[in-house]
Amino acid sequence: MSIVSVLCRPSDRSLNRSLNRNADGTAGGIERRYVTLRSIGMSLFTKKEEPAQENVESKAAQPTSGKGRPTPKRKDAQAQNLRPLVPKDREASRKAAKARMRERENAEYDAMQRGDINHMPKSERLPWRIYIRDYVDARFNLGEFFIPVAFIILIGSMVVTYKWPALALPLMLIMYVYLFAVIIDVAVMWHKLKKKLIEKFGEQSVAKGMRSGSYAWSRALQIRRWRLPKPRYPKRGHWPE
Repeated sequence: MSIVSVLCRPSDRSLNRSLNRNADGTAGGIERRYVTLRSIGMSLFTKKEEPAQENVESKAAQPTSGKGRPTPKRKDAQAQNLRPLVPKDREASRKAAKARMRERENAEYDAMQRGDINHMPKSERLPWRIYIRDYVDARFNLGEFFIPVAFIILIGSMVVTYKWPALALPLMLIMYVYLFAVIIDVAVMWHKLKKKLIEKFGEQSVAKGMRSGSYAWSRALQIRRWRLPKPRYPKRGHWPE
């Protein structure tokens, strides 16, 4: 080796060392700068994202002032309100319906026995029917005693026919005369009552569908204390206004 080469090697080595040091320092500096810039960028992004996330969480935490659930669709709402036309247990539903009907009929029957107009059946609460009942209850009706008189005459005719056959015919004539008198009495009563009903309630009260005539004469043929609904006054003579 030459002296020049020997003399130059240490300097080359020192130069290489310095270059390596500079290179390492430069690389380290670049790496440090990259890390710092990356951390700064991440901090900026995180600072921007945190308020948005906080707003979402705060909105979710705030209680809603409305009903708190979506409005159901029309089909869903209608489906919830649907009920089967035919119940599952038909026998039980039929028994329950009969029990309710029997209970209502018993209550209405008790109301008619007490004379409570407010709880009677609807047909008995009609104003012209109330007027008919009061009119029939106020007068003396021959037909009121027709059923007991006819029963007594029939029993008497059977006894008389066995012992005194000659008296059977007069008894039957008495019964027919009494029946004829009852028919005349009912006809006269209805003739007078019909005029009063028309004057007070109109033609509707005496229409065929109302059956006011049959209602009047059927009540007139009953004994007064056995009539239903019960008469409002205990004695006769209280004529309706």
